[in-house]
Amino acid sequence: MVDDPSAWGAIAAANSLSDVFAMGGAPLVALNIVGFPTKSLDLSVLEAVLAGGNKKVREAGAFLLGGHSVEDKEPKYGLVVYGEVAMGSIWQVTGAEPGDVLLLTKPLGTGVAATAVKADMIEDERTVAEAVRWMTTLNNLPGRLDPEIMALVHSCTDVTGFGLAGHALDMLSSGGLDLVLGIHDLPLIHGVLDLAGSGLIPAGTYNNRIEYEGRVRDPKRHDEILMDMIFDAQTSGGLLLALPENEAILTLNQIRGLGFDAAAIVGRFKKGKGDLEIVDNI
Repeated sequence: MVDDPSAWGAIAAANSLSDVFAMGGAPLVALNIVGFPTKSLDLSVLEAVLAGGNKKVREAGAFLLGGHSVEDKEPKYGLVVYGEVAMGSIWQVTGAEPGDVLLLTKPLGTGVAATAVKADMIEDERTVAEAVRWMTTLNNLPGRLDPEIMALVHSCTDVTGFGLAGHALDMLSSGGLDLVLGIHDLPLIHGVLDLAGSGLIPAGTYNNRIEYEGRVRDPKRHDEILMDMIFDAQTSGGLLLALPENEAILTLNQIRGLGFDAAAIVGRFKKGKGDLEIVDNI
């Protein structure tokens, strides 16, 4: 999505580190995994990619201890990340309870924004700047939230390639719960609705819709472009946190104060059979 190799490396690293943060943990050690076309791209490009990734590793408080590389036809980059979390404090994907609310920490729309960049159809550079800002933002809430807030989290996952719908449904996988999702409560990256309305929908988003729409109730009642946003395949998206409603505003304010100013309460869990129910607002 970005021409700057350093930013590309930072996005890839933030995405890799996110899995540890989504478990309530702290990254300790990272290893680079690289595929690079040395015959068609200058090694200075690789140097910039690795520098961008290393910057995010350091920001996360971890150490980069080498890695592995292979010759490839196109550049690929990511991290293997090792972290730690106290056994009694692990955030798991399942564990939400009826009455819990769902909090999303980053806006949606990176898939649409990336598709528009590839098609050279971005007219408002704010869209790219905002997308890059959020994709390079670490999901480093563990260790920064008050311990009392950390203990309130009943379940957590991060939003990546399966989109909001796929990852939210994963939170329901233990059974017995539905999630009511407010379509107008979703934070969105500037300009992505207009881009999606122009048909700039990535293949991953279409695939997510095919995969998950059967478990989404009443999708036809709502604006088609807004519905695309819940299926949009994200890169380095935000965290989804399930926690008690009576503590939600306190938690939301603290998360916004840590730099996640687009964070929002977007859903509510209730007893059910594992579906998403889409409403205008929760």
